[in-house]
Amino acid sequence: VQLQASGGGLVQAGGSLRLSCAASGSILRLNAMSWYRQAPGKQRELVAAIFSSGNTNYADSVKGRFTISRDNDNNTMYLQMNSLKPEDTAVYYCAARVAYYGGYNYWGQGTLVTVSS
Repeated sequence: VQLQASGGGLVQAGGSLRLSCAASGSILRLNAMSWYRQAPGKQRELVAAIFSSGNTNYADSVKGRFTISRDNDNNTMYLQMNSLKPEDTAVYYCAARVAYYGGYNYWGQGTLVTVSS
């Protein structure tokens, strides 16, 4: 499975963006899909994850502002980002794995989100 992330761009603080992660094949067998981000000079961090059970989890820094979802019919995962802050500026990567737990098998190429103050 190949993942293609898109939807990044430049937005003012308080604005919104929706990121998409399109898979080259069916995502039904992908039990876990996630968004990570990496800001300049910082380590990559988990932003949000969604599981085949429907469960989701979020980093504390984005709770209440970001929403992760997946559309199995269109083989796409989304990250709706609202009330964006300058500290959300980063390259956002999507990732997926078949196993419910463990490391990620598949990674997208990243999409840049820049939030201006």
